[in-house]
Amino acid sequence: MMNRRLFHVALLSTLILALPAATTRQLRADDKPAADGPSQLAKQMIGTWVLAGTPEKVEEPPANGGRYKFFTGKHWCVTQADPDSGEIIYHHGGTYTLDGDTYEETILYSTANNAGLIKQTFTFKVKVEGDTYTQIGVGNPYNEVWKRAK
Repeated sequence: MMNRRLFHVALLSTLILALPAATTRQLRADDKPAADGPSQLAKQMIGTWVLAGTPEKVEEPPANGGRYKFFTGKHWCVTQADPDSGEIIYHHGGTYTLDGDTYEETILYSTANNAGLIKQTFTFKVKVEGDTYTQIGVGNPYNEVWKRAK
């Protein structure tokens, strides 16, 4: 009985000690070891964003439906929902890297209507100012402004 308790205490301690390392890894934008941890920009990008327009025309995000972009420390996805029915119009995503303010996303999966994007990589210059994320396409037309979802 005592050995079993000791085992469970040791296992729990190991998991608790491993949690900060796993969290730090999740915050990185790629698999490269970060000598000084994730950048401030990488940390600011993590979360859920709703499309608010383009740099030329920023609007209030829709109350229902809309297009959402999600970032973790390595993965991203975009989901577009019909504002009336809530049905998914499209969904795609994959992995990304962040080097300074240069963001590259690679599409690894998609619903059928955007399947032609699979295995493509798109490059952007990105910035986060307050609750606004802006991406400017480099060699692509996807210039978008997103607001942090509330």
